[in-house]
Amino acid sequence: MKSVITMRARIRILALASLILPMISISQASAKPTVEVAFVLDTTGSMGGLIEGAKRKIWSIATTIVDTNPDADIRIGLVAYRDIGDDYVTKMFDLTPDIQDIYGNLLALNARGGGDWPESVNEALDVTINKLKWSKSSDTRRIVFLVGDAPPHMDYVQDTKYPVTLKVAKQRDIVVNAVQAGIAQDTARVWQDIAQLGNGRYIPIPQDGGEIVMIPTPYDDDIIILQRDINGTVIPYGPPKLQKRTEDKTRQLAQVAAAAPSAASDMASYLNKRSRMSSEAVTGDGDLVSDISSGRERLASVKDEDLPENLRNLPIEKRRAEIDKQMQNRKVLNDRLTALVQKRDAFIADKRKSANPAKPTSFDQVVEDTLKAQIKRQ
Repeated sequence: MKSVITMRARIRILALASLILPMISISQASAKPTVEVAFVLDTTGSMGGLIEGAKRKIWSIATTIVDTNPDADIRIGLVAYRDIGDDYVTKMFDLTPDIQDIYGNLLALNARGGGDWPESVNEALDVTINKLKWSKSSDTRRIVFLVGDAPPHMDYVQDTKYPVTLKVAKQRDIVVNAVQAGIAQDTARVWQDIAQLGNGRYIPIPQDGGEIVMIPTPYDDDIIILQRDINGTVIPYGPPKLQKRTEDKTRQLAQVAAAAPSAASDMASYLNKRSRMSSEAVTGDGDLVSDISSGRERLASVKDEDLPENLRNLPIEKRRAEIDKQMQNRKVLNDRLTALVQKRDAFIADKRKSANPAKPTSFDQVVEDTLKAQIKRQ
């Protein structure tokens, strides 16, 4: 009798497993990997050249993440730091998929303050590891770039010292790289220690961030025009503040293009590559076309007061028709943009091959090379 019961139990377990295991496989297959990157940036006066270079190349760095892992959800954060007695000790901009928002915050940063040599590096690392909202998923790459030229204040009794913070980082699978601007030996010793404790790389670069190379291409103007047309398909919605922010993002491309066409082309390239997954024309929430196209929102669920006035005054059928029209326009424009971006990528790759083959030393190049290696390694 016992053997019969045991046999029946086994049959039931096998039958149950046959139902559950495919569900687990489907869940695992549908789960997206996540790449989270935080920049911890010294914004005292001596870092001016590097900060300006970072502003020009943040879109190229973001595109490197997409190219390395096209299916990943991407979140970028920023912690700016100075020292006690300056305008601020740290400024935290949390990890977010809204890269345009992070870009806007980066643009607002200027190199000021400093005076004595050490800075509040310990507090900046503590904020980065313990206050940014890192994902807890096991399928997440978590990478930090500490960028500065001066060692930490080890005499601040209130600070959690970096060796303690980096133990927490290791427990949370957060890799910490240390990028040193300049050649100060006291900084080099600490930065090397931080990289070792953080399972990351120690990366020395010139004080000014090195030569930030912007490669103009014959496709940039047409890419910017196409992205501008794609921005014209955006329908801002939500509370007035969110609608205003979304409208500002559609104008951001023109502002960047006026100052640096290559950087605007970098931005459009990133947005185009992300659009294949997210249908985004701008990053973050607030675009009704993107949210409905991706299934994140249903038109019937949107309150009338959250619609822009031109849609609010239309009956539901015409609202749907307008959204469908913009979705189709966006798809056609993005298909054309994809072809141009591929040509631009090939042009840039050829230019880089023919350039000086020496080991790259500029901020953007060392960050891009490190990201490629660490995203794949993890």
